[in-house]
Amino acid sequence: MGKPAAPAATWPISDGSLETLKWVGLVLMTGDHVNKYLLQDTSATLYALGRMVMPLFGFVLMANLARPGALEAGMHLRVMRRLAVFALLATPAFVRLVGWWPLNILATLGLATLIVWLLERGGAMARAAASIAFLIGGALVEFWWPALLCCLGAWAFARRPDAVRMLLWALATASLAIVNGNFSALGALPLILGARHVDIPLRRCRWVFYAYYPAHLSLIAVVLRPA
Repeated sequence: MGKPAAPAATWPISDGSLETLKWVGLVLMTGDHVNKYLLQDTSATLYALGRMVMPLFGFVLMANLARPGALEAGMHLRVMRRLAVFALLATPAFVRLVGWWPLNILATLGLATLIVWLLERGGAMARAAASIAFLIGGALVEFWWPALLCCLGAWAFARRPDAVRMLLWALATASLAIVNGNFSALGALPLILGARHVDIPLRRCRWVFYAYYPAHLSLIAVVLRPA
């Protein structure tokens, strides 16, 4: 195994602000799924707002993984296990609504976490494995390679915020237009950047998103079940 990647200072953003971004993403995701599955995509506003969800959740996850000592504390492995369990729990409803391919967004976030874990470990073999995971895994998960680029851009910026990494993160987020058909995902960036300047006293609810994702998809699938 090669030498682990050198640690970097994490972007200063409070836990409460990160939690707020997660809740904003949760609300927007719910509206997007209601619009997509129950309203047959009739609301252009809900669709546009829903494109911000992936960058929001991606940043919250990557900012947590970029915390000093996260790798040594085993955070990446714990997150991958949780995402795998709840991705499986969401699979029956997701298959009912979307199909077997691509895999749901929790699988996307889990794959991004795996890639970051490999990059954090460092060494030629780990970097090669990360590249393979990106190339092959990107064909299997929701939002595909643009979502992985968006997450990796957020991770790089959270580790060492500067103008170049900000630009690369913005370009990675903009690449979601290939999937979305518009650039609404970029609307998440001002929210995230603004969160740096506030400290919202919101307590972290670690399991809410994990449980909510399969639960709300299952409810929608039940509502859509033929009589």
